[in-house]
Amino acid sequence: MAPNPKDPKQSGGFFASMASTLTNLGSAMTKSVNGIMGYEGLEVINPDGGQEDLEDEARKGRWKQEDRDGYWKIMQKYIGSDVTSMVTLPVLIFEPMTMLQKMAEIMEYSHLLDLADECEDPYMRSVYVASFFISVYFAFQRTWKPFNPILGETYEMVNHGGVSFLSEQVSHHPPMSAGHAENEHFIYDITSKVKTKFLGNSLDIYPVGRTRLTLKRDGVEFELAPPPTKVNNLIFGRTWVDSPGDMVLTNLTTGDKVVLYFQPCGWFGSGRYEVDGYVYNSAEDPKILMTGKWNESMSYQPCDSEGEPLPGTELKEVWRVADVPENDKFQYTHFAHKINSFDTAPKKLLASDSRLRPDRYALEQGDLSKAGFEKSSLEERQRAEKKNRLEKGHEFTPRWFDKTDEVFKTTWDDMEVYRYNGKYTEHRAAIDNSDSVEAIDVKSIEFNPWQYEDLATA
Repeated sequence: MAPNPKDPKQSGGFFASMASTLTNLGSAMTKSVNGIMGYEGLEVINPDGGQEDLEDEARKGRWKQEDRDGYWKIMQKYIGSDVTSMVTLPVLIFEPMTMLQKMAEIMEYSHLLDLADECEDPYMRSVYVASFFISVYFAFQRTWKPFNPILGETYEMVNHGGVSFLSEQVSHHPPMSAGHAENEHFIYDITSKVKTKFLGNSLDIYPVGRTRLTLKRDGVEFELAPPPTKVNNLIFGRTWVDSPGDMVLTNLTTGDKVVLYFQPCGWFGSGRYEVDGYVYNSAEDPKILMTGKWNESMSYQPCDSEGEPLPGTELKEVWRVADVPENDKFQYTHFAHKINSFDTAPKKLLASDSRLRPDRYALEQGDLSKAGFEKSSLEERQRAEKKNRLEKGHEFTPRWFDKTDEVFKTTWDDMEVYRYNGKYTEHRAAIDNSDSVEAIDVKSIEFNPWQYEDLATA
């Protein structure tokens, strides 16, 4: 049956069936057939992992055989469980970045939001915003795990496209983070929470969070519903990430919608990275088709009511991934390095900032032993602080975000919403406008997210 692009639900199903056909076509083939069948340039993915993948990973120094065997004995009892915060993980699988910093990676291509705010065409505005949200998936394909933030930990970023970014760990159980970014064109707010399901050698990650974006010129507001993510070959084989399913971007002001289907990866890499879909008006008529790969580029073309390209139009590129460093140890982009550096830190950096974590810094310097020790020390200190706080009857209160009464419902779970309270803007303005701020070596600041360490004086 031909796809009906007038139905956002069917358009996703159409792209899904195409991916399924390609997957079934290649499922019985082997690596030796790769060149014969003309699959050069496609990455061969073995969904079940294998000894060859394992040996390749060991050569990289990531997982040695004894590491995998030992960790499997620990993890197998958690099969079927949500392991978001119940498992202590070895530092050798971490990258020198926290989840609060990773939240900021979406700002790499923030210029797309500037273009959206300046755009007169409401449908092209949706193209820019959708491309912005797709762009971060290039960074999400890294398989190193970020550090879990300490309760009260923060991350600040300035000096990038006029954007001021702040994130804070607002809850420990369940782990939740809140973020706020702003420049002259847009306001970005997120309450981030995930739900997971450990399946043995893979992990399903469900995005139980709320993302809102406001374009300042006309006050247009968007809401994002991203697809789930699957981490494959988590313990055995070469680890890789896929995010099959629909991304839905809704214009809450006009009712327009973008539905993009992320195709699942099959054998011989068929379908991997591919994204296809449409921009719809409020009556669910397709107006612009979008296509591309989330690890490469996105393009668009005006279409008719049947989803076919309009005569006299051509496919135009709207976003392309920037050049990346070659042979980078953690597969970082240039922007990821920028996030980790103090070049993007503001004057008088908060002592709770992720850059100052001793375990993160030790891992960045390649000292796994020290990183593991510092990570354990921070976790022990966090447990002690919680015990102290509860004994005194105190409740943790985030500094820069307020908990609201709003409960946001997603496909996978409900979630409490945290809202930016504006105090950081006042805090930063006071510092930036002061002539008395002493120049200090930010690297000398001791990491201190603790709000209730000494409750006797609280």
